[in-house]
Amino acid sequence: MSSHRGKVVLVTGAGRGIGQAIADAHAAAGASVAYLDHDPKLAEAASEAARGRGATTLAVAADVADEASVRAAVARVTEAFGPVTVLVNNAGISPKSGADGKRARLGEMGTDEWRRVLDVNLTGAFLCASAVLPGMRAARKGAIVSVSSVAGKTYCDIVGVHYAATKAALIGFTKHLAGELGPDGITVNAVSPGRIDTPLMRGTAPDANEAARMATPLRRLGSPEDVAKTCLFLTSDDAAFVTGQVCDVAGGWLMT
Repeated sequence: MSSHRGKVVLVTGAGRGIGQAIADAHAAAGASVAYLDHDPKLAEAASEAARGRGATTLAVAADVADEASVRAAVARVTEAFGPVTVLVNNAGISPKSGADGKRARLGEMGTDEWRRVLDVNLTGAFLCASAVLPGMRAARKGAIVSVSSVAGKTYCDIVGVHYAATKAALIGFTKHLAGELGPDGITVNAVSPGRIDTPLMRGTAPDANEAARMATPLRRLGSPEDVAKTCLFLTSDDAAFVTGQVCDVAGGWLMT
C-alpha cells in the first residue's frame, strides 16, 4: 500500500503502544516517518523494526514539553526528509498513585505532577503544531491529528483529573485550530480512544480494565492498530474534506 507516498510524517510518543502502531501504519503506507519519543532507545528500536520491513524511518529523541527540544527535532526531520506534512500528537502521560494502578485523586496529586501532565499532554501538542506549521503553510497542505480520549468527553474513573483536563482541552484545540488553519489547506482532527491494550493500560488495576471491557458494547478492549487505522484515514487524501472532527475509537463505549 502506498497511499501516503511522498508524505513526511512525525508521530510523537512513537516508541511503543498507540504511537508506535500509528507510526508503523504510516510507514507501511509509504510515508517517510519520524518516530519521536522521549526515550531514545524506544524510538530507535521502533524505527529500526520498521526499517527492517523496508520502510523509510528516522528515530528522534525529544521532550515534547520543551520548545527547544521540539524545534531541534523538527529541524532534524526536515533535514532528513523535507518539511513535515503530517503531525500526529500522540505523546501523553497518565500518572497513577500506587502499585495497584489507581489514579491520583485531587488532593493527592502535587502541583508538579499536575503541571507535568499539562506540559506533556497539551503544551506538547501546541509546541509540535507550532513547529511544523511554517512548512505546512508554505506547502498549503498538511494534516494534524491529536490523540484525545473518551476521558476528555465524559467521566472515567480510571484516570486523574489532570489527564482528563488535557484530553478535553485537546478537543477544543483541535476544533479551533481546524477553523484557523482551514484557509491554509491544513486539516486538523482528533481521535478519542477508549480502553486500548497498551503498556500504559496494563499499569492500571485489572478490575478497572475488566469493567471498561464490560462497559464496551463490542465487549473487547481496543488494539493500538484500531487507533492507527483511523489516524491513517484522517491523514490520507481520502479525508481531505474532513476537519475539526473527533473520531471515537472506543467500541461504542461512548456514543454521542
